[in-house]
Amino acid sequence: MNNGGYVYLVGAGPGDLQLMTLKARRCVEMADVILYDRLVNPLLLEWTKPDCEHIYCGKLPKRHLLRQEAINEKLVQYGSEGKIVVRLKGGDPSVFGRVGEEAHALDEAGVQYEIVPGITAGIGAATYAGIPVTHRDHSASFTVVTGHDKSEKGEPLIDWQALARGSDTIAFYMGVKNLGYIANQLTLHGKPKETPVILIQWGTLGSQKTVSGTLETIAEEVSKSNLTNPAITLVGDVANIRKEPSWFERKPLFGQHILLGRTSGSQGAVAHELEELGAEVFEFPRMYSKTAEKPQADFRNFDQIVFLSPESVEIFFNWLRADKVDLRDIRAAFHVRSKKSERALEKYGCFTSELSKVKDGCSKVLLLGNAHSANDKVLLTDTWGPHEYVITHHDLVVSSTDVTCERLKDEGRIQTIVFPSAQSVQTVSDRFMKMGWSIEEINETVKVICFGSMSEKAALSAGYKVDVVLESPTKEALIKALIQSNITEVVK
Repeated sequence: MNNGGYVYLVGAGPGDLQLMTLKARRCVEMADVILYDRLVNPLLLEWTKPDCEHIYCGKLPKRHLLRQEAINEKLVQYGSEGKIVVRLKGGDPSVFGRVGEEAHALDEAGVQYEIVPGITAGIGAATYAGIPVTHRDHSASFTVVTGHDKSEKGEPLIDWQALARGSDTIAFYMGVKNLGYIANQLTLHGKPKETPVILIQWGTLGSQKTVSGTLETIAEEVSKSNLTNPAITLVGDVANIRKEPSWFERKPLFGQHILLGRTSGSQGAVAHELEELGAEVFEFPRMYSKTAEKPQADFRNFDQIVFLSPESVEIFFNWLRADKVDLRDIRAAFHVRSKKSERALEKYGCFTSELSKVKDGCSKVLLLGNAHSANDKVLLTDTWGPHEYVITHHDLVVSSTDVTCERLKDEGRIQTIVFPSAQSVQTVSDRFMKMGWSIEEINETVKVICFGSMSEKAALSAGYKVDVVLESPTKEALIKALIQSNITEVVK
């Protein structure tokens, strides 16, 4: 009898977050357990539920952290326990992903599952390098081949003659180590030595790099460039179609790897716009909001109510609904601190008054905000005067976000830290400290941008070397600073 357990064998795509299918994202968002590979973009794990269990099945050359048999056993175990399980693989799970073995194990155990296809790296990486794998004038066929084998030497055991003469475009997966052998075999079996070849490392990501050559020269060119796996090697005339740089590499923020400091559970539009311009953005730390216990306070007794966050707006109206309080009985004027909160308020047909009116002879002021803001008594009193503070929610950090951060750092994908506020400096630094990172170490490899004087003061106090202070605290100013050729020049 089915106990509700279900396993999804999911393709995560070649790397770019936006190349993941809608179905794949839905699976990730509802997973109770997720088992993921090394080539899965760690940023995808930020979409999981806060309590989702993450299991790294990463496979490095000559070092497998989790044997395939053990992975199969875990899929069966968690599925049998009634959990929603996602096995997340880079690219497409059916292309060198061993999905057949996992599906067989689930079939034998009677665990329900389904396979969710993904964009395979041979097509995704090629496209982002500006190369179509087929072209009416250059290529009528496309073949994908493993660049290594489980044989003793690790060299692919295939029908080289059929491959060399029967396919116009060949994509070799993870074949950097055997590149000389591959080029030699193709030449010996009929491919002209002048056949164009391009190698694409970390395709579809901001760290994408390419090396071009021919079957005769590519091994030497790649050796000189020091490029390693993960990489796709494309062999065929279509490689000549590439123009320098590709459409992806021409984006104004291509190659920018940004950690954007976060102070609450809500995500910002700034990150999305930076991503559209080609940047890779990691909003850190990942947080979620937990609603506080409903207070005894009667909201009808206040003259002014100040919402310190959009979450506070939502929770306030939920509390009114729960107590069956008619909004028309609330006599207070509403105030907000941000455009996000203003938009949240307008959804309920309410609009804000000027903040300057809060102190004008008003004796009953209520502030609604998170637990962190409640502790800043000096700032609250100086800004709002006498008031009552009600905690609407707690912003809690999802512990797995630290693992994501460490993976990105190890891969060299944290190059710029952006602090939108003084609070973001404290929040981000607390997580760095928890992971055992020193600010001195961070200053050696990372540039720091602050939105204004308050965040700059907090960053300097924490020990950061501030490279840029924005002309104004806006996303436009941030984009301008990032696009500038010399980001280390302080903008005052």
